[in-house]
Amino acid sequence: MITIQDLFESHLTVADLDRAVKFYGERLRLPLARVFPERRAAFFWIGEPGKAMLGLWETGSSPQRLSLHVAFTATLQEVLAAPKALRDAGIAPLDFDGAPTEEAVVLGWMPAAAVYFHDPDGNLLELLSMLEDSPRPEAGVVPWSRWVEIGRQ
Repeated sequence: MITIQDLFESHLTVADLDRAVKFYGERLRLPLARVFPERRAAFFWIGEPGKAMLGLWETGSSPQRLSLHVAFTATLQEVLAAPKALRDAGIAPLDFDGAPTEEAVVLGWMPAAAVYFHDPDGNLLELLSMLEDSPRPEAGVVPWSRWVEIGRQ
């Protein structure tokens, strides 16, 4: 069998491609790789060009919509700073349960720090940083400040 090494590309459906291109390009500052107007699709580089990409496909305003999820890797410092940075960009930072948050959460079983938010089409986006700590599945999903406190005990 072939060994899968990494994920190169993921796709999301959007109602309005132009609106989505503005959100991902201007607000999230992803570098635009290419727009295919005839196919109503756009691609953005994730990280260094040629390493990974995100595809956006316009579906129009159909009443049947999908809400998909994509997690983006970031440094721990960026994940911890993300709630403020997202608010400054007019984007509501969310915790694991979808409630507004002032801080990152930690998924104890991995462990990883994460912050969630929605794009204009309701797709759930995540900024995630794997932690060097040992997994603590018994901790569940906790705010960053609680994770640090548990680590001191």
